[in-house]
Amino acid sequence: MLLAVVILKSLIELSLMFIVGRFILGLLAGAKKSTNIFWQLLDIAAKPALYITRKLSPKLILDQHIPLAAASWLVIAWVFVVKQKIELCVQAGASLCQ
Repeated sequence: MLLAVVILKSLIELSLMFIVGRFILGLLAGAKKSTNIFWQLLDIAAKPALYITRKLSPKLILDQHIPLAAASWLVIAWVFVVKQKIELCVQAGASLCQ
């Protein structure tokens, strides 16, 4: 169970890094971000979280706000997963959680 929680935590962190990296590189690249190969790679990597957020969110939310919404629910999910990991580590002992 601890392994599953650690893997889930890693996937959430990776998705957050992709979204934040995409945002920062988009600011640096400006209007030509769609021709930037690194922005395209980060965009492809962030698509699963953005797609899920778009499907779960109401149509009232604009497409330009989807990355912020995705990052928000990923941070909330990360907090819950870290809480679960801490509980499992307390039960199993600290030596297994390093």
